[in-house]
Amino acid sequence: MKEHFARIIASIGEDLERPGLADTPERAAKAMQYLTRGYQQNIDEVINGALFPSDSSEMILVENIELYSLCEHHLLPFIGKAHVAYIPTGKVLGLSKIARIVDMFARRLQIQEQLTLQIAETLQQVTEATGVGVIIEAKHMCMMMRGVEKQDSMMKTSAMLGSFRNNPSTRSEFLSLLR
Repeated sequence: MKEHFARIIASIGEDLERPGLADTPERAAKAMQYLTRGYQQNIDEVINGALFPSDSSEMILVENIELYSLCEHHLLPFIGKAHVAYIPTGKVLGLSKIARIVDMFARRLQIQEQLTLQIAETLQQVTEATGVGVIIEAKHMCMMMRGVEKQDSMMKTSAMLGSFRNNPSTRSEFLSLLR
């Protein structure tokens, strides 16, 4: 990857010998590996057995989970937060694992729409919840730094599964807790 970054930098007309760029290809390669580390993770390692028996059947909501991802179209960042809720059926997931699921999928080349659905489907699969709701709101550098250059634009996506899709009162409770 280091050699590829060197070629990219040279192809824009920069001098790889100048002091500020001498180690940039290696640093850029390390940064890219870090920013896409979700490809080296799988759900079993992320969950690591942190499913616990519980009598709770009420909504569990974790909001404002920071996320950082790279747009698969331009390789530019999008930055935002995820709000994730589920209704358990006999087991609950360790709190930090919800944020780790968000990170695992966010640290891949993504589009926000797919990221939202991946988080929801994975949480439903892992917990066997009766319903899952995920809302992501993010600012996209591909829209802010290039193209239309709209600085205050915010994209919001949602994925509602199970009772969050089929039961208007469950969906309404989720949305009202976010206000």
